[in-house]
Amino acid sequence: MVSFRNSVAVLALSSLAISGCGGAAQEAAGPAATAAGPVKIGISLPLTGDFSEPGKGIQEGYQVWADMVNAKGGLLGRKVELIFRDDASDPNKVSSDYESLISQDKVNLVFGPFSSRLVIPAAQVAESYDMLFVEPAGAAKEVFEQGFKRLFYAAPASASDHYNYLAEYILALPADKRPKTAAYASLDDPFAMGTAYGLRDKLAAGGIKTVVDEVYPPETTDFAPIAAKIAAAKPDIVVGGTQFEDSVGLVRALQELGSQPKLAAFSTGPTLAEFPSAVKGAAEHIVSPVGWAVSSGFPGNDAFVKRYKEMFKTDANEDAANGFTVGQIVEAAVNAVKCVEPTEECQTKLADHIRQGTFETIVGPLSFDDQGRPEQAHMIQQYIDGKVEIVLPEGSKAQTAKLVYPKKEW
Repeated sequence: MVSFRNSVAVLALSSLAISGCGGAAQEAAGPAATAAGPVKIGISLPLTGDFSEPGKGIQEGYQVWADMVNAKGGLLGRKVELIFRDDASDPNKVSSDYESLISQDKVNLVFGPFSSRLVIPAAQVAESYDMLFVEPAGAAKEVFEQGFKRLFYAAPASASDHYNYLAEYILALPADKRPKTAAYASLDDPFAMGTAYGLRDKLAAGGIKTVVDEVYPPETTDFAPIAAKIAAAKPDIVVGGTQFEDSVGLVRALQELGSQPKLAAFSTGPTLAEFPSAVKGAAEHIVSPVGWAVSSGFPGNDAFVKRYKEMFKTDANEDAANGFTVGQIVEAAVNAVKCVEPTEECQTKLADHIRQGTFETIVGPLSFDDQGRPEQAHMIQQYIDGKVEIVLPEGSKAQTAKLVYPKKEW
């Protein structure tokens, strides 16, 4: 498997201050705020390893948020500095990274990493220091079963609910068109399994038979054996609980075997711009849950899309949007409670405000339950004529096309 984007670890301070942005905001903050120095935010991300592709996207979203908040004068009149560490997609490394960021770098705030596998150990460290922990990509149910008091997942839905709109669509089809069988293959990762099995359980309850159910380790590179089991079962639906490279591997293996499901759904991978070229023309009509859309029209989204393009010379993606959303929520909480210090009192005030509020973000309005789960839902995207379209929920402001079913043959 070829790596499609080589990420470089950023191990030093990443200062995103913009000169000449003082004005009224800085004057209102006064000399005391200026003397306090920058607001340091500590972040560990998988910039190398299994999750480097989405990890880089999250990093870019954080950077766009910091750039834009600094252009407005910063947080409480103080510029934002991001400190990045590369956890190399290693749960042990992510723990030591946050330990160091909090105890040695003395950061004011921490933002979360990518992947439930990394969020849980990272949040355990943050919790031990009474730190607020808003994270962009830890949606597995296990994340919310740890008893964390200051963790919030900054996206529309937790993993098991990502495919809710698709499940509703499939089960509402007339009996003569409704699929009868489904095959599932998932990365051994809490988030990936959560998305696939959330859909599996809803479809099974609706009478759709599971004919293949495979879980594979993160280091898997040969997907031919799994694809062979799926092809032999001839399912109407194929569902992959995936990240990026495994989604590509599964699609290409199924394509080579001539497997022709009526619907193919994969998490994460198809939401990335590199996916269509990576699967060599097999992207058409693949569906995926997505928490963000460039055309959503939610407040601030157009400005985010524009600034991302200016900074990175390419189009924004969902991972970047999720990182940006973390910043939006924390920014709103800081401005509301007027503190940003790494003390138990301040961090608790921030967490309490987030728990009780509803926040306007570029992924839509977000609110949270007592365990930090978001209370909204994901949209469903589909590649139609080579273009990403939002196909569900039907009748929504974000919908740009009707879902195509059955899909085009590979």
